[in-house]
Amino acid sequence: MLYPIIALLIGFIVLVWSADRFVIGAAGTAKNAGMSPMLIGLTVVSFGTSAPEILVSIMAATTGAGDLAVGNALGSNIANIGLVLGITALIAPLPVRSKVLRQEIPLLLVITLLAGGVLYDLYLGQLDAIILCLSLAGCLYLFTRFQRNAESDELSEEEEEIPELPIGRAIFWLITGLILLAASSRLLVWGATEIALSLGVSDLVIGLTIVAIGTSLPELAASVASALKGHTDIALGNVVGSNIFNIAAVMAVPGLLAPIALDSVVFWRDYGMTLGLTLLLTALVLYQRPPKISRFEGGLLLAAYAGYLALLYNMNS
Repeated sequence: MLYPIIALLIGFIVLVWSADRFVIGAAGTAKNAGMSPMLIGLTVVSFGTSAPEILVSIMAATTGAGDLAVGNALGSNIANIGLVLGITALIAPLPVRSKVLRQEIPLLLVITLLAGGVLYDLYLGQLDAIILCLSLAGCLYLFTRFQRNAESDELSEEEEEIPELPIGRAIFWLITGLILLAASSRLLVWGATEIALSLGVSDLVIGLTIVAIGTSLPELAASVASALKGHTDIALGNVVGSNIFNIAAVMAVPGLLAPIALDSVVFWRDYGMTLGLTLLLTALVLYQRPPKISRFEGGLLLAAYAGYLALLYNMNS
């Protein structure tokens, strides 16, 4: 038990530091490349910090733990909205200033609904996985199209606040931060998993809670660091992009490697929670004026996540 606890502490320290370096590198790269910080958050930052999820899914699929693989993808999306955005909004309210970002959130809802159609028959095969991968390619194309309209976006004011960094230094911190984020999150997941196993927690619950929370820690650290620096659109864009990637790529990996038969509870409980939180996020951003996630609403997201954990506990006790 001692080594897992040490791994947990070291992983947390490295995670916090590397997240700060990663945000600096991502913002600097965005400015040098003429891209908006929001687009960097939706692509490089969000997809990069999803590396732990995809590694876990590959390992789970190759060991026959299909429920854990899909549960990790859905659990990470639940944690990203309920835990990551909840905590981030409690620390610093998140006004949604970017019109482009308001286009990406409905896209996340569409991808989530597509996942529901794929999972409805409780079977994830290679054809289903290919459909999800094609949806990711479509998202990347739309990101590029939306970026063309970003010049007049209100996010340009946020871009002016990003400090100048030489391109070499920005890329160095971007890559170094990404590597350390992935490594430290893996260390955290290993430590937490070993502790959970020693306490007799089931594999499915580990995938939906410890592993999902652990693999969402890079998103949490990066989003909090971005919000504290005033880059609120990076903080939200990071979660939106990561959730799209989790559904369209992470969940597709086990289907590509081997067909998966799912337990019905994964659909109605875990996918249902994913869809519910995505609908709530869409409502907060599209139907609220001004669009924002306040501290109160962050508290609601966090409470919803706590309720989900309580449901998991009651069903597995």
